[in-house]
Amino acid sequence: MADSKWIAADIPDQHGRVAVVTGANSGLGLVDARELARAGAHVVLACRNTAKGEQALAEIRAAVPAAQLELQALDLSDLVSVRAFAERFAAAHERLDLLVNNAGIMAVPKQLTKDGFESQLGTNHLGHFALTGLLLDRLRAAPQGARVVSVSSVAHRTGRISFENLNGERRYQRWLAYGQSKLANLVFCFELDRRASAAGLELTSVAAHPGYAATNLQTAGKNTLLDRIYAPIGNALIAQSADMGALPTLYAATVPGLPGGSYYGPDGLFEGRGHPKRVQARSAAYDEQSGRRLWEISEQLTGVSYSF
Repeated sequence: MADSKWIAADIPDQHGRVAVVTGANSGLGLVDARELARAGAHVVLACRNTAKGEQALAEIRAAVPAAQLELQALDLSDLVSVRAFAERFAAAHERLDLLVNNAGIMAVPKQLTKDGFESQLGTNHLGHFALTGLLLDRLRAAPQGARVVSVSSVAHRTGRISFENLNGERRYQRWLAYGQSKLANLVFCFELDRRASAAGLELTSVAAHPGYAATNLQTAGKNTLLDRIYAPIGNALIAQSADMGALPTLYAATVPGLPGGSYYGPDGLFEGRGHPKRVQARSAAYDEQSGRRLWEISEQLTGVSYSF
């Protein structure tokens, strides 16, 4: 279990490591990128909005003048963009030591990705599934063993993988769809760990969640009156800071010797806030049959097959 007072200053030396952080232009991803760079990692900020990515680069460089950074366009809702990112990364880097699958959208009205997937499942899960598979060769090349961190949410506890209604064709409820996508992140994490372990790969797949952190995730893409009223109030009165919310992910990403398939979140009441500790997902996240089924469907939908 993690030290209850673990903070970003406790991140081990990251010099020589290459890291990719998706959604690094704001919120938790920005904090992840900044603190990994502060510890010495070469960090690739993978951002859908490159204008905001440039702002993030400037902000990180102001805080960490020696930061080793690069910005690359990545739209997880577009598989063409995901493939293009993976190709650019592979051309520029011989290995990838750390992949932080952080980017996501939350409880948005029903819409489809460019590939026709329900947007939350498509962005939060399928985009990251494809990205990880396309970067697998570079992950395998990491000399000390690579790590993949999947960022989930306490909302996974409200979700279920509706295999008969993955894309919300029959019914759509935005919060349940969000819960499904966050449960899918965990199902993927644990299945990736099982498959990598079975293949004898030095690849550690772990997961983390931020609790309730004040970021633009609560308001981005929302259009209901309740969202516009209550999200800012919740962020101001209940949520912890993005710096605190990023700690479980940073812990999962950097602490040596963490077991594959482990999951980290805040140590406070209902895992809402606090310092990182090891936590348990709901039992559905560990179900091996669901893991195999979701994996096979994800390969079919994305056209990305993993070469273990």
